[in-house]
Amino acid sequence: MELETIDYEVSDGVGHVRLARPAGANAVNPQFSRDLRDVMLEIEWDDAVKAVSVTAEGKIFCAGGDLKEFNQAGAGLPKLTSRMLTDFHGGIYKMNRMPKPFVAGVNGAAGGAGLSIVSAFDLVVAGESAKFTMAYTRAGVTPDGTSTYFVARHIGVRRMLDLTLTNRVLSAQEAEAWGLVNRVVPDDEVDTVTAELAQSLADGPSWALGHAKQIVYAGFDSPLEQAGELEGVTIAAAMGTHDGREGIAAFVEKRSPNFIGE
Repeated sequence: MELETIDYEVSDGVGHVRLARPAGANAVNPQFSRDLRDVMLEIEWDDAVKAVSVTAEGKIFCAGGDLKEFNQAGAGLPKLTSRMLTDFHGGIYKMNRMPKPFVAGVNGAAGGAGLSIVSAFDLVVAGESAKFTMAYTRAGVTPDGTSTYFVARHIGVRRMLDLTLTNRVLSAQEAEAWGLVNRVVPDDEVDTVTAELAQSLADGPSWALGHAKQIVYAGFDSPLEQAGELEGVTIAAAMGTHDGREGIAAFVEKRSPNFIGE
């Protein structure tokens, strides 16, 4: 797999994704979108990967869409955008649907498509000086990157409209209070905390964690009975796994469980 804008490696069950276009503020363009789709395909089909850490090179996590490149496209911009979003959205769909938790570490700014992709991760660690903004309407365009799905669910429609229509900038502390991020840490600890959190998930009962992720997302949009039925099917399956049986036995025997991810 050849990637131009993203670095990727696997270590001890964790897939380490690093946005690697700092000179371009890790902005989203067609190449980035293809790389995102390709790395998600790699993660999806690699059974050795139990959890994923996502961080970024440079001072900005992701500045949004690459407006300079878009401006050069001229009249061909709508077609370029449509083709690019097929890859960009496709990568996000895969990330959301696969039973593997993704932890993002955000330093600097996440704006526009950068905020969109941050909202699609399962857990988010933010540096204390990080900033978050939608920014789309400031450039005369509308949101993308699945932000209308994820951001609105995390913070509510009223706040989503505030961010979208006024381009309000949130501090890391405000983003945590609103539910956009899970925890705020010192800037120089973001990468370490993100990797450690992903490692703790990979070392845990990864089958249960991955499928728990799936039923939480599915349950949010399901009728009560459908959500309950999916829960019942999934927990019964979990109890048939090694880790399910081991976890129950360890609790009863008052000892630490020995999870193997199966």
